[in-house]
Amino acid sequence: MAYNIIFYFTDQQRWDTCGCFGQPLNITPNLDQLAREGVKFDNAFSPQPVCGPCRALFQTGKYPTETGCFRNNIMLPSNVKTLGSYIEEAGYETAYIGKWHLASDGELEKKPTIDHTITAIPKELRGGYTGFWRAADVLEFTSHGYDGYVFDENNNRIDFKGYRADCMTDLALEFFDQYDKQKPFFMTISQIEPHHQNDRGHYEGPEGSKEKYKNFILPHDLEVLKGNAAEEYPDYLGQCASLDENLGRLVERLKKEGLYDNTVIIFASDHGSHFLTRNRDSHLNGYDDYKRTCHDGALHVPLVIAGGPYKGGVAVEELVSTESLPKTILALAGVDVGEAMIGENLLDVVEKRTDNRPNQVFAQISESRVGRCVRTPDYLYSVYAPGVNGGEAAASDTYADDFLYDLKADPWQLNNVVADPAYAQAKADMRVRLLDWIEKAEGYRPTITD
Repeated sequence: MAYNIIFYFTDQQRWDTCGCFGQPLNITPNLDQLAREGVKFDNAFSPQPVCGPCRALFQTGKYPTETGCFRNNIMLPSNVKTLGSYIEEAGYETAYIGKWHLASDGELEKKPTIDHTITAIPKELRGGYTGFWRAADVLEFTSHGYDGYVFDENNNRIDFKGYRADCMTDLALEFFDQYDKQKPFFMTISQIEPHHQNDRGHYEGPEGSKEKYKNFILPHDLEVLKGNAAEEYPDYLGQCASLDENLGRLVERLKKEGLYDNTVIIFASDHGSHFLTRNRDSHLNGYDDYKRTCHDGALHVPLVIAGGPYKGGVAVEELVSTESLPKTILALAGVDVGEAMIGENLLDVVEKRTDNRPNQVFAQISESRVGRCVRTPDYLYSVYAPGVNGGEAAASDTYADDFLYDLKADPWQLNNVVADPAYAQAKADMRVRLLDWIEKAEGYRPTITD
């Protein structure tokens, strides 16, 4: 019997909000339990810290520069075979709940020309998913922290009342009311928490979050760099706690249905949040709020996989990228996509079947600049394209040094040593690594200058 698979992913959640990744408050007891049963990836990173591009990668297993979805407000191309199509072909019943963000098209930060942001997403724009559907293209436009609406597979509007993460989970649990267990299922729950509420400029935790989490301890980068975390962090933690509570409800329902023992749960986020602490430099070319940077605050994400072969309370120290999730999900479904998708099957990393694996990750940055970075356990090196707007261009022929951090001496990335002669050799090494990545990912080798 094939495994059931649940991809529970959150939006803009830092890794250090979770107990299993060092959060001192009791925010994520359910995730921590999954980590004790399954596998936690201590060093998981996003390949593109923007909602649309990262989601495009999750659905295609291709870099946003390849699909053209390099920034928000670009729809998924119709000519790329998707995760949804592959998995339905493999005999899975599918369910998709929450935020989609891949069905509207237009200029950045303007009203789209093809606009499904607040209307039903037509079948042909659902990325190959033909099953249970409770989604909105841009959930933050159709809802707030409390109340809103999504659409079902027949384009009917479904209004919900209550805290949004609870309501998304209610909708997901409805799938089990009609699931006949004839086929294995693949369910995606795409929560929008803990993303800030765009039109209110605020993180909307459940009522009472400010009081409940007033004893928070800020991560060191947020404490010293003074963005807006001091005001927003209690609500942000309240959102993360709600996500975890709802993960617990899902686990409980799986157990009640007799499905838990044969289900693999993948918990991840698309990217983190730097709380207005980064992208304040002269290299900014475009715009940013909370995420469009190579710093760990934006790229380091929680990743826990539990169930099936992911067992034993293993902690993986190796650096991994969530670019590997589509390939990993399909491998669980018995589908080997080979070179049709980027990344690796994460089970190979867990089971140490990867000889001479380069322990590094790559990310593409858009909207705040055209940027690229490579990260190893020791260094983080990032470049930007001078004079190129990150909302207009996907890539550049020429890049220049943006930053280099010595992660052993400076884990919070506070001291940029990119121009320090003592690091010339380290930078030269990292530059070659980055050029190799860009060539592999984008098919050409740009020039990088000091």
